[in-house]
Amino acid sequence: MSSPFGFQITHTHGAARRGVLKTPHGTVNTPAFMPVGTQGAVKAVTHRDLDALGTEIILGNTYHLFLRPGADRIGRMGGLHRFIGWDKPILTDSGGYQVFSLAARRTIHEEGVTFRSHLDGSEHELTPETVVDIQGQLGSDIAMVLDECLGHPATPARAGDSVERTLRWAKRSREHFVKLREARKAPDPLFTNTGQVQFGIIQGGTFPDLRKRSVEGTLEVGFEAYAIGGLSVGEPIPLMYDITERTAALLPHDCPRYLMGAGTPVDLVEGVARGIDLFDCVMPTRNARNGQLFTSTGRLNIKNAEFAEDSRPLDEQCTCYTCKHFSRAYLRHLFQAGEMTSGTLNTLHNLHFYLDTMNRIREAIVFRTLEELRQNYRRIFPAQPADSTLEG
Repeated sequence: MSSPFGFQITHTHGAARRGVLKTPHGTVNTPAFMPVGTQGAVKAVTHRDLDALGTEIILGNTYHLFLRPGADRIGRMGGLHRFIGWDKPILTDSGGYQVFSLAARRTIHEEGVTFRSHLDGSEHELTPETVVDIQGQLGSDIAMVLDECLGHPATPARAGDSVERTLRWAKRSREHFVKLREARKAPDPLFTNTGQVQFGIIQGGTFPDLRKRSVEGTLEVGFEAYAIGGLSVGEPIPLMYDITERTAALLPHDCPRYLMGAGTPVDLVEGVARGIDLFDCVMPTRNARNGQLFTSTGRLNIKNAEFAEDSRPLDEQCTCYTCKHFSRAYLRHLFQAGEMTSGTLNTLHNLHFYLDTMNRIREAIVFRTLEELRQNYRRIFPAQPADSTLEG
């Protein structure tokens, strides 16, 4: 497949945009939420389930797939799409966030990052160039560059050093990516998607001047699109929204903008209102496995005893498979009994809620009712601390 990458904005409402993202494996209606398929699978559900939910794109994790089963093996198997049996778009992250999460196991240096595997303690190195190679073997539609992600708080000096290192890595990543793209000859088992594109990542912590510097430097390198990284790492939520808005306003209008890792239901609406087009977060899948569900009236903890004899569905306004067929009492029983089905049914519901939220947002942009939707989500989902994790 070698269809060109493209992005077209079809509607705007303030800073919010509705559009269509074109990739070698199909189109994505934006704004879009990407379920996280950490190890080539979205936990607790099948690809058939994802397809039935209307999922148009998923995210794969470079760090985990590099360690197991190995990018070279996936390349020999025809690439990630063929290996996992998913024929729609895939975005792969760079592994930068996972390395950030492994603070006790890694060393950051100018060449890249040296770390010890969380699986067996073996030592590995990721460099801007090897991350490009790995994602070339995976054959994702969208590949992310290696960046340095800092936690909050960080000093201006530390954040400034991180920005400059990320920019140097970005230049190396792009040069290597372009070199390989020009040399690729299909079919090539090491580069399974000749239409792959590369997104740059903006860093800078919570400092507007450093974010501006990162945008300017990353735009100078030149990528097909851009992501905002280094947020949802412990900073206050209003500050996250402010930095998102300031940064998005500096990015090109005609490129998709991706806010990495921020993904409460309110984050989706607030991010779109500030010009964001793509989101990912483990929250809907991980919370589902822990019994926390998102509904039209707010969060619901199915483990609570009050639901032991509750014959109502999780959400009477929801049309997902779980809500159409099962009661709160049954879902609580499955959770309390430790049944695998509990994670599946809860995940189906939460993913449906997130994808339906994106449908509602896209419609609100067209009909210019986004502010009404935004206020409703603020009311039913009061702000809680930003939350991210290593796996989905």
